[in-house]
Parts: sequence; structure tokens; C-alpha cells
Amino acid sequence: MIILGIILLVLGLLFDLQVLWVIGVILLIIGLVLLALGSMGRAVGGRRHYY
Repeated sequence: MIILGIILLVLGLLFDLQVLWVIGVILLIIGLVLLALGSMGRAVGGRRHYY
């Protein structure tokens, strides 16, 4: 989710599309929150690990 957020953020900046930029920022923030929760040992979405 973090990688997709970064890709959409860059594409939004390159093509000057605010919609892609906003979606990229939202996905990046959600991905970072999930990463932080997962690294603290909390189960996210019913799973403790994703691998």
C-alpha cells in the first residue's frame, strides 16, 4: 500500500492531477499506520503477520 501510494503521488505530480495526488497521500498515510501497528505486534485485519 505504501508503494502504491508513492507511485500515485508521483504520477499525480507529474501529470498535474490533484485526484491522483490526494489518493496517493491517503494510501501512503494508511500504509504507514498499518506498518506502525504491525511493527508493534498488534494484529491488523485479524492477522498478526503478513507473509
